[in-house]
Amino acid sequence: MRLVVGAQWKQKHREAAANAKGKIFTKLAKEIAVAARGGADPTMNAGLRMVVDAARRQSMPRETIERAVKKGAGLLDGAVTYDTVTYEGFAPHQVPVIVECLTDNKNRTSSNVRLLFKKGQLAASGAVSWDFSRLGLIEATGPAGADPDEAALESGADDLEPGEDGATTFYTAPTEVDAVAKALGERGWTVARYALVWKAKNPVTVGEAERAEVEAFLEALDDDDDVQNLFVGLT
Repeated sequence: MRLVVGAQWKQKHREAAANAKGKIFTKLAKEIAVAARGGADPTMNAGLRMVVDAARRQSMPRETIERAVKKGAGLLDGAVTYDTVTYEGFAPHQVPVIVECLTDNKNRTSSNVRLLFKKGQLAASGAVSWDFSRLGLIEATGPAGADPDEAALESGADDLEPGEDGATTFYTAPTEVDAVAKALGERGWTVARYALVWKAKNPVTVGEAERAEVEAFLEALDDDDDVQNLFVGLT
């Protein structure tokens, strides 16, 4: 008997990758629709420009992006209105978490999030966010020989730290993220991502076994269709 395990695994891997991409597109389409409420022209709407750029980096089809923009701007029949809902709490081992949701049904989302937090602890508004900073984040890679500190100073970033694969993470005030991303691009830096984030002031350190438990909890949260972003205070 010969088992074609490799072929089966590859097919399952492809299906898993396609499902993951589909979830990413669904979340991005909702975010685009919400941003488009402020205007359907990305050149005049910085929030929309930011999420459209993120969608393009994920190879989201142009037609899908345009449809999401039109939906959000009220240019299509049957437009759906999404509300932003934020939850705060703790993953296992008292790891602080902020959960941002976009939903067309607050009751459904609240019920799902409460169920998911049974392995953690759902907290009141402000119980966790006080220990986070609301910032703009830009991940970028500079040209050969570029000095990140000089780039931060010239582009108007407030802070920076080393990123992955030779990239640099720059931090700004939330209102300045679009301008700083543009300024970095004009100086030859390749911007991989820019977004608004919650950055933990005092991240928690846990052991390997505890970390696996925390990550399983976060994966379950992230798998919910209404959960848009997760911010975790974990080193």
